[in-house]
This record gives sequence, structure tokens and C-alpha cells, in this order.
Amino acid sequence: MQQNNNNRDYNVFAICANNNIDLLEYQIRKFKPEFCAVYDKNNANDLKIKIKDLNTTVLSGMDGINFISSHEKTDYIINALMGQIGLEPTLIAIKSKKNIGLANKETLVAAGDIVMNEAKKHGVNILPIDSEHCAIYQCLRGEEINEIDKLILTASGGPFYGKNKENLKKVTVDDALCHPTWKMGKKITIDSATMMNKGLELIEACHLFNISPDDIGIIIHRESIIHSLAQFKDKSIKAQMGLPDMKMCIQYALTCNNNGKREKSMCKELDLTEIKNLSFAKPDNENFIFPELARFAIKQGGTLPAVMNSANEIAVDLFIREKISFTHIFDLVENAVQKHKNIKNPGITDIIEASEEIKRHFIAKFA
Repeated sequence: MQQNNNNRDYNVFAICANNNIDLLEYQIRKFKPEFCAVYDKNNANDLKIKIKDLNTTVLSGMDGINFISSHEKTDYIINALMGQIGLEPTLIAIKSKKNIGLANKETLVAAGDIVMNEAKKHGVNILPIDSEHCAIYQCLRGEEINEIDKLILTASGGPFYGKNKENLKKVTVDDALCHPTWKMGKKITIDSATMMNKGLELIEACHLFNISPDDIGIIIHRESIIHSLAQFKDKSIKAQMGLPDMKMCIQYALTCNNNGKREKSMCKELDLTEIKNLSFAKPDNENFIFPELARFAIKQGGTLPAVMNSANEIAVDLFIREKISFTHIFDLVENAVQKHKNIKNPGITDIIEASEEIKRHFIAKFA
């Protein structure tokens, strides 16, 4: 992505995708990027045929994504890749001194210490795009970090709020993909249904804001109007509010990186008079174990968070393909965390190998 001369608009230099080639073709014809990277090579070949009348160069695989992440014409990277696959291009972008808008939770979950140390070393800003972390970032703007008492992540509770284990045994894929407030991709929607998304966000917040997992709370807020909160030592609380619309978070990450100022938004205005209720409740940690499992994993550190994340990615994929039940996701991930021989102070190779070992184990078990 490149800034143009008026310091407000942006030119799309390159774009990446995996499966939705029809939408990708539409975006290429609209924004006319110089490059497009498609992770799936077969889809890349299909795209080349569809846009053969254009000047956009189509790349494929991780090599294509990494090429874009490090290209000298790229000023700013938005990483919205799904899963731990986002780690490698993030590190390459950082070493190429590109500022990053991060919408990929798994990068910091798997290797947060390494990523944040590299960002500091190379003078790179990592700006969160997830609604919860974007909200916290805004709440902390202008505040002293040593005055924070705790951070509070809000959670919608997903489609199964209030359900017990017996109810969850009957859940279908279609049921799990019916999120009450947000429209998201399949994987993150399932993560919301299991509450794993809140576990991943807890770990991500530890790294983004350099705060202990013990100082991060989670609260159920069904309306998804308050996106997260910061409590300070004097017990005052700041909350960031808005309608559930990711365009607001993306715009904030872009303009904050650019000139630090808020710009006029195309998002719908939040009318406070139309809000009938703002409700809050404690999370159900008995039936939805993942937030506390993630808290345990980040406290242990090492390769454990990456293993938890990889096990979840595979378990969610198995559920979507109807190979396992919804409750089996919890069992598989918890078992992977319990059995993993943790490597303290790992390098990137250790993290990748630990994650691949989990994948091989699952593939052998469910082939």
C-alpha cells in the first residue's frame, strides 16, 4: 500500500487472497494493483486467465506473499491472513521496515515475544485492527502505561451464550456460523462460538500492550457496542464504543499510522438513544474453557501458545468439514496443550516445528 501526495488517500500496490477468486478479480479491476499474491497455486492460475487483459502480475504461494511484504514500493502492510500462516510475512515486513496494521491474531499468539522485539529493533509500528485491541489502543492514547490497573476485553458470547455441555453436543456447523452481531469468516466465527477468539485476544493483548495476563479481564457484552475498556489505578474506566463495523478499525489503523488524526468516516453513526440496554456478565469458564486455557498457555510461555493455536486451527477445520463434533474441539485443543513438551525461549524454528508436529499428529489421527 502506498500513500499518495495528499496524505489522506491510499493506493493499493498489492493484494493477497486464497479462495475467493471472483471477489479478488473485482477488487483488482477496481484498484488496479501492480501485484496480486494468491496462496493457492491452482486459484492463482485461474486468476491469471480471468485478468489476462490487465497489467497486474499474479504471484502464488508463500513466496508471492513474502515478495509483496518486502517490496520496496510497499509503505504499509495490512496483515489479515487467516491463521499462523501470517507469521512469516509479518516478520519479513518488519525486517523490511514496513509499518503493519495487524488483523491476524495468530502471529502474536504464536511468536509474540519475537515479533515485538523485532518490531522494536527495526523501529516498526504494529497497529491493531482487531476491534478489541483497536479499542484498547484508543483508550490508552495519551495515558501513561504505568497508570493502567487492568484491561478488559469484551465478548459477545457468540451464538451459544448460556448453553451447557449437553446443549453444545448437538451443535451443527450451520449453528456455529450464526454469529449474533458480527459478519466474519468461518474460522473466526467458530472461534467466537467456542470463545477461543477471546483466548487468542488475551495473548495478543499481553504482547501489544506489554501487560501481564493477570491484568486482563474478559466480560460478556452481548450488544457488541463497547469494544473494550481500560481501567486505571484511580479506578476510572475508559470505554471505546461504536457499532460493530470493522471499517472503523481499519480506517483508524490507517490514519493513525499516517498522521495520527481521526478522519471523517463512512461508518454509520452510533445513536445512543436507540440503545435499549448495555448488559454485562461474567464468562462461563466451565463450559467455555478456552480463555482460561489461553491464560495458562501465555503464563507458561515458550512454544505452548503456538501449539494451542495450531491445535485449534486444525480442530476448527475438522469441525467445519464435519469430521468431529463441536465439543470435540475443546477436547482436542486441551489435550494438545496438556501433552506438549514445552520449549522455553524458543526461536522461530522451534515454534514452527512444534506447530507442524501437532498438525502431523492430527492428520495421522483423522486421515
